Amino acid sequence: MPSALKLTEGAGSNVLVVELHRPEARNAIDRRMVDELHAVCADLEAAPRTLILTGSDGVFASGADIAELRERRRDDALAGINSTLFARIAALPMPVVAALDGYALGGGAELAFAADFRLGTPRLRIGNPETGLGILPAAGATWRLKELVGEPLAKEILLAGRILTAEEALAARLITAIHAPEDLLQAAHELADRIGRQDPLAVRITKSVFHAPRDAHPVIDQLAQAVLFESEAKFDRMQQFLDRKRTS
Repeated sequence: MPSALKLTEGAGSNVLVVELHRPEARNAIDRRMVDELHAVCADLEAAPRTLILTGSDGVFASGADIAELRERRRDDALAGINSTLFARIAALPMPVVAALDGYALGGGAELAFAADFRLGTPRLRIGNPETGLGILPAAGATWRLKELVGEPLAKEILLAGRILTAEEALAARLITAIHAPEDLLQAAHELADRIGRQDPLAVRITKSVFHAPRDAHPVIDQLAQAVLFESEAKFDRMQQFLDRKRTS
């Protein structure tokens, strides 16, 4: 059986590009893709790199595989097949960039919501039509979307089935930029390169602190800063800054 993903290492081995590749099903997320993405997460947890998620054939992911979803029952829902994966992706040590073209619907939208950054193309259509199928978006949309776009728009998407265009998603800051389809992956790489120019340990710790519960601050900030204050990169990078300032 062919893989549901295509993996490419970026330049310098600090970026991994993962292409969702089920073109016959518009990259619908099935159990095989979930299992393969778990393997990707295990790799990135062991060897942290920035992850770029993208689709194939002009589609990010049209949703969960409906034929498979149709047969799932209570115990499958309680197992959190997609939600467990998306939580793992959101918790990866280094940032995740979702490069969104065409449809990002249902589970595809929820996968995008789990990323740290989302870029789109003019033909992007993103939303959660699950209630029209008699279910709810149970893999993160009911709480991540409110945090991303605010309660009124989140309710319109979740309860009334509104699908956002690229321009609407940009206005809501659900995506941060719109690029031509042929430029989308390059833009994702440029963002990954900017991340790569930062100190990797500082990026990892900042991401962890950012997602810490509100009542964990400011203690967690101080402890994280204490770790970074002792890192060699802090001394080297600050010395380089001072050296450049003296010669400018």
